[in-house]
Amino acid sequence: MSALTIDQKNTKTAALAFLGALAMLGMGYAAVPLYDLFCRVTGFGGTTQQATESDAEIAERIANSSGAKQISIRFDASTARDVPWTFRPEQVTDTVRIGQRDMAFYIARNDGDVPITGTATFNVEPEQTGIYFNKIQCFCFTEQTLQPGEEVRMPVLYYIDPAIEQDENAKGVEQITLSYTFHKSADAVEKPAS
Repeated sequence: MSALTIDQKNTKTAALAFLGALAMLGMGYAAVPLYDLFCRVTGFGGTTQQATESDAEIAERIANSSGAKQISIRFDASTARDVPWTFRPEQVTDTVRIGQRDMAFYIARNDGDVPITGTATFNVEPEQTGIYFNKIQCFCFTEQTLQPGEEVRMPVLYYIDPAIEQDENAKGVEQITLSYTFHKSADAVEKPAS
């Protein structure tokens, strides 16, 4: 074998190794948004769905025509350690008719001495109900900024998809827990107290 042939093979191997490393790096960056998309589509890990008013109207018509049952919803709230807020549901549990829109409220108060911008993460338990829990409007869709001592009442407009009653893994569920945790926004910059 000539030296040129070995050099060509080495160059080809190095190029393939570089392309492989580049592809793995790209997959690393794509993993988070792809996983997020997967969770939103399938409800995996208790990820709820985002719905529109027209989706809610369709679900309500289905529920009205089928005589949907009622289900208990439990509301849960917490904050990350670095968020000095009091955060709680206004009502701990509620009973709703499957397919019917309902509204829950959460109360948040900034107990700190600087403005804080937070983002709420959320999930539902049991996990198999995530695909049926639809939020039409939610404070979790946007960042929330609270001034020192400020208290706000934040709504969540939601419904449970009537298809839950046909799912063998979810139709026997009697209570769904909707949990939120507030974290400091990654973009938030605190100003030191004067």
